[in-house]
Amino acid sequence: MLLAADAPPPPTPHTGGLLLLVPGTAGLLTVAALGIALLLLLIIKARLQPFVALLAVSIAVGLAAGLSVTELFGTIQKSAAVSVIETGMGGILGHVAIIIGLGTMLGAILEVSGGAEVLSSRLLNLFGEKRAPLAMGLTGLIFGIPVFFDVGIFVLAPIVYAAAKRSGKSILLYAMPLLAGLSMTHAFLPPHPGPVAAAGLLHVSLGWVILMGVVVGIPAVVAAWVFASWIGKRIFVPVPEDMLEAAEDAKAAVAAEQAATGRAPREAPVALGTVLTIIGTPLVLILAATFSSIALEESTLRSVVEFFGNPFVALTIALVTAYYLLGIRRGWSRRSLESVSTQSLKPVGNILLVVGAGGVFGAVLKASGVAQALSDTFNDVGLPVIVLAYLISLVLRVAQGSATVAIVTTAGIVLPLLEGGGHSQAFLALVIMAISAGSIFASHVNDGGFWIVAKYFGISERDTLKSWTVLESVLSVAGFVVAALLSLAL
Repeated sequence: MLLAADAPPPPTPHTGGLLLLVPGTAGLLTVAALGIALLLLLIIKARLQPFVALLAVSIAVGLAAGLSVTELFGTIQKSAAVSVIETGMGGILGHVAIIIGLGTMLGAILEVSGGAEVLSSRLLNLFGEKRAPLAMGLTGLIFGIPVFFDVGIFVLAPIVYAAAKRSGKSILLYAMPLLAGLSMTHAFLPPHPGPVAAAGLLHVSLGWVILMGVVVGIPAVVAAWVFASWIGKRIFVPVPEDMLEAAEDAKAAVAAEQAATGRAPREAPVALGTVLTIIGTPLVLILAATFSSIALEESTLRSVVEFFGNPFVALTIALVTAYYLLGIRRGWSRRSLESVSTQSLKPVGNILLVVGAGGVFGAVLKASGVAQALSDTFNDVGLPVIVLAYLISLVLRVAQGSATVAIVTTAGIVLPLLEGGGHSQAFLALVIMAISAGSIFASHVNDGGFWIVAKYFGISERDTLKSWTVLESVLSVAGFVVAALLSLAL
């Protein structure tokens, strides 16, 4: 038993912030509920950019919960003052920015070099006409690892058009398996922003995230493929002729541009083994480093494995390898490599800012005591944390549409439920899988991906809801079920 003198002092109440209308836990929960409602209102109704909305709500929640201006922003006069906003932003971006940047450049080189086309054509030849939908699904699954979801659609859509036109069957039969593969990797596997951001917020090794992403994602995507095969035979959607013509024009334009700039000559196609090696190298290195602490004693060998398996080093190795094998060795100039890499980073700024603002939101929830109040309340509910993580992410996803916002917001909310619980890295990785699964549930009209799918494949809004929206829900529920069952063993 602790003596009175040894007892920890009570938490110092915040001063300088706005007074809570309701004191104690009830007031903090009210702040949390109003904060999330305000976030949804700003994104859905006011159409405010998610980065700005998250930042504004973080400040509002912090002040309403009692944080002072100095605690939130720091001061120039007191250089020792810690800014919650700067700490939250820097803490997550220090982990995420490098990984997303390197992964994005790697995906761009694979895309522009023709790696996707080689991968899909080889798989189509291997599986034959009857199993072409499966070949498209595997193409999306493999090529989706290094490239963003929308980029994968832009690059691979012409191959879907060609396969559907050749067979005379519904484009859904080929598009849906491809989309399932792209969506699975985007939701569950690094270096995509969602799982990387959640790993940074919950302090989980990327090796465990990769392993659980594969274990959870493969059964989920198989379930999605089964649904894709079923719906593709029941809804006929013809190939959009205008998109087919646009794809041919784009291909001709790319060929002309490559001839003018000296980029990778098409007469020297990329070897399939090269594509698979470049995609697989960082995954294998990161997994080896993650499990070296279990399989190896402290030694020089273990240090070497951990060095090369660091995500920053592993992705750099893969990128440099791609520069040489897909670029320089095939006639690219260094200027062309620089141009492709630089152009690929332009869309990343928005993603990083949203992730960083999510880190700010989580830091404010923690510093203000709101997160602990939520944690105590959720513990009283009695639901397992993995179920709560999925449900919170699902609600946020359906309400505002952005998977990234759903992930970073949910991770900030559930973090206090996990701190100090002695959970293994494997269990924490499964919680991330549950959050990621919830973030892709029921893509509908408030999600940009819904409209990309509808317009690129010429699907009516009604049929997109019947096919794509249900496909995402199947992928989400199946992924969560696998993660929840695995968590029981841990």
